[in-house]
Amino acid sequence: MYQILKAEEITTNIYLMVVKAPRVAKSCLPGQFVIVRTDEDSERIPLTICDYDRNEGTVTIVFQIVGAGTLFMSGLKAGDSFHDFVGPLGCASELITDDVENTKKKNILFVAGGVGTAPVYPQVKWLHENGINADVIVGAKTKDLLILEDEMKAVAGNLYITTDDGSYGRSGMVTKTIEDLVAEGNKYDVCVAIGPMIMMKFVCKLTKELNIPTVVSLNPIMVDGTGMCGACRVTIGDKVKFACVDGPEFDGHLVNFDEAMKRQTLYKTAEGRAFLAAKEGATHHGGCGNC
Repeated sequence: MYQILKAEEITTNIYLMVVKAPRVAKSCLPGQFVIVRTDEDSERIPLTICDYDRNEGTVTIVFQIVGAGTLFMSGLKAGDSFHDFVGPLGCASELITDDVENTKKKNILFVAGGVGTAPVYPQVKWLHENGINADVIVGAKTKDLLILEDEMKAVAGNLYITTDDGSYGRSGMVTKTIEDLVAEGNKYDVCVAIGPMIMMKFVCKLTKELNIPTVVSLNPIMVDGTGMCGACRVTIGDKVKFACVDGPEFDGHLVNFDEAMKRQTLYKTAEGRAFLAAKEGATHHGGCGNC
């Protein structure tokens, strides 16, 4: 059992939990995720790691209520426990695994949308701890839906807050702030965008025009977390990949976002899942590659 040491609603329908999980905390890296289950009969929920403390043996997760499983999770309190807390899973961020001296030479821009701020934070924090400053854009629909602003402010080189309704920070979409920063003379060697699929699609459309290599995290399309469900099957260039076992980070300019978003919609129904399984045959599943 994995005890919850802290549980709080940090904004409407978005929750933060600190979980005692020494083995995960010992080996996890920014960009990776865990799979949690509240009890032995509950669904598997993949969640990107928001933070970790190796000395304390804790891992921080942030999640939004999107279904029955996360609704039940939101009712857990400090002192309760998860039945399963499996990880770290997936591949760590390339910025983290690359040679640190090489990373120091890059001008890096992070773009976080909504709950995507949670997986952006550990990457920016790791860079900050290694003497690397990165510009960070955090976007939300309204001021009330912003998360981790103070935490991000402490580790970002420059932090730009945007709200769709102009209620706080800069007004407009995150793409507008990207355009503004480039117009002001900022040059970026790489952009990392994490958030809703539609946001990442339009960030990539813009950064391709601006000739800025861009990495996206496809954690929003993961369901099972092992490749066996087939939910996160995605086309990257001319290759079929699975976000949970091959990612979750990919070259954003190669992601077929329209296909991935259509797949998300289909996968919500039993009929849609059956259609995808029949259409894709042996390539429907990832993981072992032999199913």
